[in-house]
Order: sequence, then C-alpha cells, then structure tokens
Amino acid sequence: MTIALLCHVELDPAYPTRYESAGFTLHYATTAASRASIPPELAEQIRAVLTIGSIGLSADEMDGLPNLEIICAQGVGFEQIDTLAAAQRGIAVTHGPGTNNSAVADHALALMLAVTRHIPQMDAAVRRGEWTKSRSNVPGMSGKKVGIVGLGNIGEQIALRCEGGFNMAVGYHNRRPLVDSPWRYFDQIIALAQWADYLVVATPGGKGTTKLADAEVLQALGENGFLINIARGSVVDSAAVISSLELKQIAGAALDVLDGEPAVPAGMLPLSNLVLTPHIAGRSPEAVDNMMSLVIQNLTAHFAGQPVLTPVPR
Repeated sequence: MTIALLCHVELDPAYPTRYESAGFTLHYATTAASRASIPPELAEQIRAVLTIGSIGLSADEMDGLPNLEIICAQGVGFEQIDTLAAAQRGIAVTHGPGTNNSAVADHALALMLAVTRHIPQMDAAVRRGEWTKSRSNVPGMSGKKVGIVGLGNIGEQIALRCEGGFNMAVGYHNRRPLVDSPWRYFDQIIALAQWADYLVVATPGGKGTTKLADAEVLQALGENGFLINIARGSVVDSAAVISSLELKQIAGAALDVLDGEPAVPAGMLPLSNLVLTPHIAGRSPEAVDNMMSLVIQNLTAHFAGQPVLTPVPR
C-alpha cells in the first residue's frame, strides 16, 4: 500500500520515480485553483504534503485533509505554513535548511554583477547589432560596500563571496548581533542602507519581515545604491521599488522573488534599471537533489515511526 502525497510544485523529471520507489503516490495541485478544489475522495487519502514556503498550507487547508500527518517544505522557508495549526493537529512539519545555500549565494552575486555591469542590456544591444553603442562605461563591484539584511547561512555565504572575491566591506542587519562575527553590525536597516552601496535582502519571509525594505529604506540607499532580493518577495515593497527606479532614486535593482509571484507588477516590465529572474536562485542540479533527497528522508523517517531529520523550529 503506497502513501498518498499531495505535491504543490512541479517536480523535475527524475524525481517522481524516486518518490514512487520510496512508497509514495504523487497527486499534484500546483495552482491555487487546483488546491482549492481537491476532490473529497482524494482529500481523504492524502497523508503527506510537499510544498514550498511561499505557497505553504493554511489551517483551513489542513482541515480539508483529515488524514494528513506530515507537511514537508522542500526549501528552507516555511512562512506560509500555519505551524501553530499543524502542531495543534499533531501534524509534523519539516523544511530544508542548508540544501541550497551555495546556489542562492551564487545567484545573488550573479544578480549583483548583472545589474551593476548592465549585462542584460548589453547582451540585447549586441544582438541588435549595436556593438559600439553598447560599449558604455559601467560601474564595478570591487571595493564597494555590501549590506546584508539577514545574516543567516545564506547571508554569510554571500558575505564571504563579496569580501573574498571582490574585496568588499560587509555590514549586516539582524534582530541582534552575531557573536564573533567579523562584519559590522547595524541595529537599524535604514542605517545599513545609508552605509551600503548594495543592499542584499536574505532574511526569511513571514509577518515579521513584511515590506521590511520600504520607501524609506530605498531612499536611504540612495541614487548610487543597488537593491538585490533573493529572499522572499514579501520582504520588499514592490510599489516603492518601482517608484524608486522610475525616479532614479536608486541606481538599480535585481529581484529573484516578487510579492504575488508568478504575477509581475506591470510597472516593473519597462524598467531598464531592473533585472528579474523567476525565483531560481535556489535551483541548481546539486541544490534540487539535496532538497528532494532530504524531503524523502523526512517522509521515510516519519512513516517508519522515527523522528524527522529537520523539523521546523517551534
């Protein structure tokens, strides 16, 4: 007898077979509409859910799955999972800390270079035959100052790449300073933005960080500053970003995540000082394999009556 697993995300081709080999039957609900209309006979069968932090699972959705035992977030984030409701119902919740840190940090540096050196614009110009016109002077990153909002595991890897690879000064903002950190601590995000040339958002999502990078922060970042977001779209005020870019109040922005994704705010589309990628920072062959392997390990442990490997913090 296989275990019914409801999957909120599309899986890469190699992984459905791995889940099936581990004893799970996959049922997909990858859109809001499909998640809202799960047939009752299927809902009765579901014992596990695979989701991501930005989709999550609400208390009402849990109520609609009467035999649910475990929710697995495939990445580190779990902000849209109602963990309190899950605990009250005795439902285990796991996530994937450390599975994609390197991929996200690499992508953050790629975004920083792309928006600084105008890589997308120059690529497009060359393809239009505008070789000479595309050869403008653009800034460099070396020796600049990077401010990291959220110096967790990913933020630390970004800091190491910036300091070691580009000789950048590093500052950070957390709720409290980290013991023995070699980098400068700012107790206010606005002070960090005023100091930095690059403001990199790497903090978890959730109610406590909603629109943390707002119009006031962007004004503090200033006309020579760049905003980079590889965290969650909810942490950045999208309307404030659009206005700041339109008015040239900041030099540029590069966003891998958007509030309300996959919908892209119409005001972002014509902006030449904005680089967008489709929430792929955490995706590399190695990272995806790490995430999926950990999910399967957590599921297998749970249904074998053993403790899960990576429960979410209570």
